[in-house]
Amino acid sequence: MTRPAAKGWCPGAYRPMASGDGLIVRVRPRLGLLSAAQTTGLCSAALQHGNGIIDLTNRANIQIRGVRDESLQPLLNTLDALNLLDKSPEAEARRNIVTAPLWQDGDTHTQLYAHITACLAELPDLPAKMGIVLDTGPTRLLHDVSGDFRFERAVQGGLILRLDGMAKGRLVTVETAAKALVQAARWFVSTGGPQARRMAAHVAHTPPPADWEAASPVPDAPKITPGATPVGRAYGAPFGAIEAQQLLDLVTSSQASALRVTPWRVFILSDAGSGPAHGFLTHDDPALYARACPGAPACASASVDTRGLARALAAGAPDLHVSGCAKGCAHPRAAATTLVGRDGAFDLVKHGAPWDAPHLRGLTPAQVTERSLT
Repeated sequence: MTRPAAKGWCPGAYRPMASGDGLIVRVRPRLGLLSAAQTTGLCSAALQHGNGIIDLTNRANIQIRGVRDESLQPLLNTLDALNLLDKSPEAEARRNIVTAPLWQDGDTHTQLYAHITACLAELPDLPAKMGIVLDTGPTRLLHDVSGDFRFERAVQGGLILRLDGMAKGRLVTVETAAKALVQAARWFVSTGGPQARRMAAHVAHTPPPADWEAASPVPDAPKITPGATPVGRAYGAPFGAIEAQQLLDLVTSSQASALRVTPWRVFILSDAGSGPAHGFLTHDDPALYARACPGAPACASASVDTRGLARALAAGAPDLHVSGCAKGCAHPRAAATTLVGRDGAFDLVKHGAPWDAPHLRGLTPAQVTERSLT
């Protein structure tokens, strides 16, 4: 079957998206970093202007949910005062960058970020979802994160710019990386890439210049999970959903100096003291890996509570997706077990996507929990 058309778009701060619980306003922290003052200010803004829920996205951004129409401009004013707002919608759209979270001040990663952000205005117009990945550590942390222009470390040393979908990349330096990015973006546009929408789909039919495939990237590394990291203590948020008051309490009580966002429903607090976790996960947990959209009533397309059921089933169904409707926004691909909301009940899809033909239809939450889903 074909996936139903998704309504809406990837929200930003200047261009929020309406959902069942109000407007969704996305914030893109520079280098994936918020100072303690920015974090507490963001939490206070989410409580004052939204419904108090903050989402961590799979591109290491932050979303404030439930923003009222009349609160949007005051929220933007607050974000601007916190230095979390780009100067224009165009600048915001171009700064679609995911950074690996284990960087240190002054290292290659931070230097590269400065060069890349300085050249963004030179990029041609690209499809809205195209993005840049900076993953220049000794192993690749962001190998499963969506991106089209990927800066990574080469096996033999040095840096490469690898086009998504290609096994190898073009050798670059920190100083030449920005020029190479602009050239790659212009090549994508001039060879008809926007029709394919994403880089991987384009290079499957239009190979790039041969010298852009000069070196292999370093191996992959496991994603970060709750616990100690080289840059601070990591905490988990099931489904990427954070209650702003709990985060405010955690940052305040731990006296953390900063917060780093990751794409894995995990955030890292730098210099955090020991103390209560305020409801966040401090160890690896099955709830971190279950996929579930916000469901009803947050989304107008959903008729079921998705996350309550997903949390109850997570331990017994390791590859689980609970979707409020057949669009499958939280995981638009196949899973071992997919439950799809329909008219207040659930359809069960085995080893398929939400829009595929179900194995069973019309299950109540109680019937779902009573069944073996593996």
